[in-house]
Amino acid sequence: MAKSIIIIGAGIAGLSAGCYGQMNGYDTRIFELHDKPGGLCTAWKRKDYTIDGCIHWLVGTNPSSSFNRIWRELGALKGKDIVNHEVFIRFEGSGGKALDLYTDVDRLERHLKELAPADSAPIEEFTAAVRAISRVDMPLPRPREISSPLDGLKMLPRMLPLARPLMKWRKVSTAAFAERFTDPLLHEAFSSFMDLPDFPLLGLMFTMAWLHNRDAGYPVGGSLEFSRAIERRYLDLGGEIDYKARVENILVENDCAVGVRLAGGSEHRADTVISAADGHATIFDMLEGKYADAKIRDRYKNKPIFEPLVQVSLGIASELEGEPQTIMFPLASPIEVAGVKHHRMGVVNHRFDPVQMPEGKTVLIATFTTTYAYWEELYRDPERYRAEKQRIADAVVAAVEGRFPAIAGRVEMVDVATPVTYKRYTNNWQGSFEGWLLTTGNMGESMARGMDKTLPGLDNFFMIGQWVMPGGGLPPAAQSGRDVIQIICHRDRRPFTTSEA
Repeated sequence: MAKSIIIIGAGIAGLSAGCYGQMNGYDTRIFELHDKPGGLCTAWKRKDYTIDGCIHWLVGTNPSSSFNRIWRELGALKGKDIVNHEVFIRFEGSGGKALDLYTDVDRLERHLKELAPADSAPIEEFTAAVRAISRVDMPLPRPREISSPLDGLKMLPRMLPLARPLMKWRKVSTAAFAERFTDPLLHEAFSSFMDLPDFPLLGLMFTMAWLHNRDAGYPVGGSLEFSRAIERRYLDLGGEIDYKARVENILVENDCAVGVRLAGGSEHRADTVISAADGHATIFDMLEGKYADAKIRDRYKNKPIFEPLVQVSLGIASELEGEPQTIMFPLASPIEVAGVKHHRMGVVNHRFDPVQMPEGKTVLIATFTTTYAYWEELYRDPERYRAEKQRIADAVVAAVEGRFPAIAGRVEMVDVATPVTYKRYTNNWQGSFEGWLLTTGNMGESMARGMDKTLPGLDNFFMIGQWVMPGGGLPPAAQSGRDVIQIICHRDRRPFTTSEA
């Protein structure tokens, strides 16, 4: 009789664990609180517009890259066209000039030097590091929990080109590097590209290297179709999913996880339990904090997370042709969100996805970082909550029509999602969209394959997803699902095997 695994959550991590569990002879069953797969990797409809809540670019879209193997095994990109943009972001400065962050690093270097010839030295340092990183196709290593020193030695020759940029830049933030530019536009742009506290410069460098290698494209069809493709793969492999099935408790006997209890009271048992759900809810609600040591409690009390977002989406009766996918521009009047005035706004133009967009139309998406407590309090008063969403939406419409005068009067749909929306549909702690914030302090932990997937004192239980992988994102989520099944196979002394869809 096959061993059984219960998985909490049908996001990308949970679906991945389910697929690899089925490939390796386990009977898996996923319990998901929502009525569809994907978790945060989702989309929704308003009128005839599709609003995408996740993917703008995805690592592993180049068929020749090592990571693409995971997407092939999960069937995630099967039959999908990939869009690779020439310009990643257009940054419009307060002085009227614009910087295009070209995805081709040679073109980017020429462009930056044309804009700021006096800053050639930091420009060349940045692009040299991007080139060095782009020459390394990061292999798929064994999980660190079951790796040996020999595994590390085998990877060493392929990783050597990374040694210099890692040593030189591993403790440098994007904000600190921006200070090296004397040109006002470059200083302003590099301060804004990853406008997050202590965000590592290496994060931006790796992103540009993937883009340069055409390994960070956009899968046409968007986030929900991407999730549904993995769901189909899982079901084809014989897995089971229960939707609208909220797990309230993880059942524990003699310090071993033995199953789950759902909100309706039903209990379901398995040999192993994997939580791909929110980390805080898993540890402090489903397990009542009984397996949280001082280190875990400190992490959830003090470590920074990706701040939640307010997302404003506009359905436009125009394609806005000739514009790049993302534009960051200064605002004539600041937009205030939860007491913070934003003097600049970025918009993503989804016209590049013909599957999602009605013909001749597009969706523009603007996001603002915010605080969960403000929106949680506001949500208790439905009238004030709706009025605040409307005020922000009106301000975004005015800003967009000011930047793109041709679309004035052509806004046909407005949708506002707040941190409470994220919490309601995904149960993510404080509405965070990607868990632990990537910083110069935890960049090494992220590259070393994340945090512990187990809890102290609890057997037959694992955690996967963004709450054990600093920096979040879909590739680490999928890889954590793959890794945990390798660990379980190792525990059960059986070979880990995969197949492609």
